[in-house]
Amino acid sequence: MQPERTRLAWRRTTLSATVAAVLAVKTALAGGVPGAGAVACALCCACWLGFLWIAHRRIRGLAAVSEPAALVPPYAAVAVICTVAMAGCGAVLVGSG
Repeated sequence: MQPERTRLAWRRTTLSATVAAVLAVKTALAGGVPGAGAVACALCCACWLGFLWIAHRRIRGLAAVSEPAALVPPYAAVAVICTVAMAGCGAVLVGSG
C-alpha cells in the first residue's frame, strides 16, 4: 500500500507544480512583466520540467516493483531545488506584477 500512496503523492505534487508553472506563464503574458519577470517565468518553466522529469522517474520506479528503493539523494536534491526555485520565481512574479 505504501508505494501506491507515495506514487499518488508524487502525482499530486506534479499537478501542483504544473499549476504553478501555468500561473507563472499567465502572469508573465497578461501582466506585461518587466525583464526580471520574464526571466523568472522562464526559470519557473525550466524548474517545472526538471521536477516533472524527477517525478516521472520516481512514479515509474514505484510502479515497477513491490519493494521500491529509496529515492536517490541527488534526485531528491534536484526535486527540492526545483521546488524552492519555483517558489522564488513565483514571489518575483507576484512582486513585479
